[in-house]
Amino acid sequence: MKILVTGSSGFIGSNIVPVLKQNHEVVCLEGDLLDEVGVRSQVLKFAPDIVVHLAARTEVEKSFYEPVTFSQVNYTGSVNLIEACAMVKNFKNFVFASTMEVYGWQPISDEVRDHIRPKQSIAFDENTPPNPNAPYAVAKYGVEKYLEYVHRTRDFPFTVIRQTNAYGRADNEFFVTEQIITQMLKNKDLISLGYAEPYRNFIYISDLLNVWTAVIENYHRVNDGNLFTLGPDEPYKIRDWADIIAKKIGWAGEIKWDTKPQRSGEIFWLNSNNKHIYNTLGWQPKVSVDEGLDRTIEIWQAKIKAVR
Repeated sequence: MKILVTGSSGFIGSNIVPVLKQNHEVVCLEGDLLDEVGVRSQVLKFAPDIVVHLAARTEVEKSFYEPVTFSQVNYTGSVNLIEACAMVKNFKNFVFASTMEVYGWQPISDEVRDHIRPKQSIAFDENTPPNPNAPYAVAKYGVEKYLEYVHRTRDFPFTVIRQTNAYGRADNEFFVTEQIITQMLKNKDLISLGYAEPYRNFIYISDLLNVWTAVIENYHRVNDGNLFTLGPDEPYKIRDWADIIAKKIGWAGEIKWDTKPQRSGEIFWLNSNNKHIYNTLGWQPKVSVDEGLDRTIEIWQAKIKAVR
């Protein structure tokens, strides 16, 4: 198939493009998504069967301080791309990287914040009503609704993947798992982190690539406006996540929490399952937390050692 990928230099994109090139003709979108004419020109010239839309500003925390930029890139840029794809004949699927952040505020988040522990873990799924509570999440949910509109009015094929927090990066220390690992490896006695109390679930990069590949290859089974959460249904408090990493590294220093500016509307519970995509495509995560963290720690140990 002919596959157009946006965000090919990002975490997922840089990993999935080589995989897709093994069996398909792959072109990476160049330029600015906000350039409506330029986007349309590239899309119509290549006439892809499938578009894998990964390009976005993804740093949730920064979106609170740059809401206009995040809205322009993540929403308006996506609309430009969708409208261009709607002009392609025999278009097969538009696969969109959304986020579990669209669930935003839910009653359980207040319970966690107020230290009222739920009797059992609650996992969001495709039927959980979204309540996005960050500029990043609002823009992502806006794209989901735009896709629904184009599907309803023009029978536009699409699939939405509401991704879990991914880890396994080798070149970006901003995100929570890599930030904790690199700080502990670089600082023996003291590190500084943000919120300790929120719960999140995590997925290793190889599992994420596998689900993207499964959705792309089986487009005919998932392109009728399907929506998927990925799980795994295994939430960790960030404080506990840091403790797990510390034990693996053998780090015995002190963590200074809450050192970043408080942001309004912090979400204290984000957790999802993968029942729907398992029932549809037979996919589920295979890499355990132990294995995934061990791999990520090894990546950064080697990288930091090489620099020193």
